[in-house]
Amino acid sequence: MKLAGATYMEIHQAGGGINFTVERTRQASEEELFGSLQQRLQCMMRAGTTLVECKSGYGLNLETELKMLRVIERARRQMAVGISATYCGAHSVPKGKTATEAADDIINNHLPKLKELGRNGQIHVDNIDVFCEKGVFDLDSTRRILQGGKDIGLQINFHGDELHPMKAAELGAELGARAISHLEEVSDEGIAAMATAGCSAVLLPTTAYMLRLKQPRARKMLDEGVIVALGSDFNPNAYCFSMPMVMHLACVNMRMSMPEALAAATINAAYALGKSHTHGSLEVGKQGDLIIINSSRWEHLIYQFGGHNELIEYVIAKGKAVYKK
Repeated sequence: MKLAGATYMEIHQAGGGINFTVERTRQASEEELFGSLQQRLQCMMRAGTTLVECKSGYGLNLETELKMLRVIERARRQMAVGISATYCGAHSVPKGKTATEAADDIINNHLPKLKELGRNGQIHVDNIDVFCEKGVFDLDSTRRILQGGKDIGLQINFHGDELHPMKAAELGAELGARAISHLEEVSDEGIAAMATAGCSAVLLPTTAYMLRLKQPRARKMLDEGVIVALGSDFNPNAYCFSMPMVMHLACVNMRMSMPEALAAATINAAYALGKSHTHGSLEVGKQGDLIIINSSRWEHLIYQFGGHNELIEYVIAKGKAVYKK
């Protein structure tokens, strides 16, 4: 449908997109979800990723959201890759509810349960996300949910200004958000507000490419002092394991320089998760995460379009080789 010209929202309204994945995720067992998650994280690790933000958001009811978060928690404990867990119960409005009703359910039922499970050590959630978008969660519902998450100690890291200008960037800056993702439709005022607030912009060149959206204005953000990070946006719509590919797209389509793209995929991405004091650069006192590549220059990681598997000899996490070619 997408290749035939249907828009993201047309597919969504036809029962595809998020809704389709929600049905399948509700039917899947924890074992099935863990198996596929484990496999995907290993693919990311072989492509050089050592810290991943992993979201729920394909449950939309408390039971399935918690099922996803338990699977993420199990991966966090068992796998070599670092995981920052994000609760994204407000990824879409569940069938039969309005956005206001869905927001009430999240604030009154989901968040108290997350707080309780966090307190007794069963699951560890770092961030809260909302899909702030026309026809999904409006600015008011988004504000209420994000504030509710902040009140229980979660970092704000949400979808904003993707398909329509929503003033999401201004809202994020006001609420003290750690990061906002997408931002294809961000306003000039929103960019200025994010720069002042130290709120990072997680730009996703895969999404703009796959959905044929206009590219996020990376150059303007960088010129105005916004902390620009890059993400793969790995999901059913953008099935990309490879940050080298993401950096390549950022340089070609968003006109970033190679050093800017490297910083955006490492130290600034760590900052977007509140982890730049431990991850994202090679410094004394930080976690020993690095990759060793077989190349005359580091730029080949971006310059070679595809084929990172030929370049990456070793991936090292916490000082241990977790992958060897």
